[in-house]
Amino acid sequence: MPEQLIFAMEVTLNGLMTGVMYALVALGFVLIFKASGIFNYAQGVMALFAAMTLVGIQDGRVPFGHLINEILGTDIHYFGWEVPALIAILLTVGVMILFALFVQKVIFKHLVGQEPIILFMATIGLAYFLEGVSDLMWGSEIRNLDVGLPQGINDAIDQATFNIFGYGFFIDNLDIWAAVIAAVLVAGLIAYSQYTKNGRAMRAVADDHQAALSVGISLNYVWILVWSLAGIVALVAGIMWGSKSGVQFSLSLIALKALPVLMLGGFTSIPGAIVGGLIIGVGEALFEFAIGPMIGGATENWFAYVLALVFLVFRPQGLFGEKIIERV
Repeated sequence: MPEQLIFAMEVTLNGLMTGVMYALVALGFVLIFKASGIFNYAQGVMALFAAMTLVGIQDGRVPFGHLINEILGTDIHYFGWEVPALIAILLTVGVMILFALFVQKVIFKHLVGQEPIILFMATIGLAYFLEGVSDLMWGSEIRNLDVGLPQGINDAIDQATFNIFGYGFFIDNLDIWAAVIAAVLVAGLIAYSQYTKNGRAMRAVADDHQAALSVGISLNYVWILVWSLAGIVALVAGIMWGSKSGVQFSLSLIALKALPVLMLGGFTSIPGAIVGGLIIGVGEALFEFAIGPMIGGATENWFAYVLALVFLVFRPQGLFGEKIIERV
């Protein structure tokens, strides 16, 4: 088998793994947009905040330490203990649920019935507010995130593919774990929305707010639930991306790569977020492999957006989105 074809197969597999990482971020957008019609610009910053909170709890850092030291003239930065990864994750989940309560009670409770553009602008303000709080709370240093997930080249795949093709496939263990976790997360979210009372309430609110209210479903409760789930998804995405590239403020920019994923998969489809992520991941990897050298490389920076533009022209609702027809 030609070496170039084998290399293309490896690129495809790595593209699939990267696509799963994109899809994890897109899931948070889908959850909130599907239930409330709000496009949450702050989803990427939520992933940053969750990852920074997790690292801060693990390391035993004092929240708002710099601010406290400036006010009181102290020099305290750590409590002096370290928290196991599992407990730190559970505590961070609690923080994200409290954040969901804050968002609903302080912001969106007062914006019910407003135009979508107003709700979108509110999420932009929320993003910058949360980014500032993250800086004040945990500082701006780049930190390593380690929750015990294996990293490095998978030796089994490397050896197996070497035995078959005479060329080893370099697949990162973290990417494999991300794919497995994403699959479990998506299956869990679909099962939750289909077979639980709260899930059915979420779908009812997504279909028609007024009809949901008329049968006694609380919009406030459902929106708190949805923002909590989106916060947990942001935590998972933050763990994966933070483990891969470190926890730093540029982590919030992963939301930008989720936009083409949403355009391809549809803003209201959980499976669509996964399929869209896989298409983007594989597409940009193969395009860079086949065409990148001819045009100077770095095509990953723009390929996803061009592909999304093509989809918008021919299928604006995405692959799995609902086609809306308005009769006038």
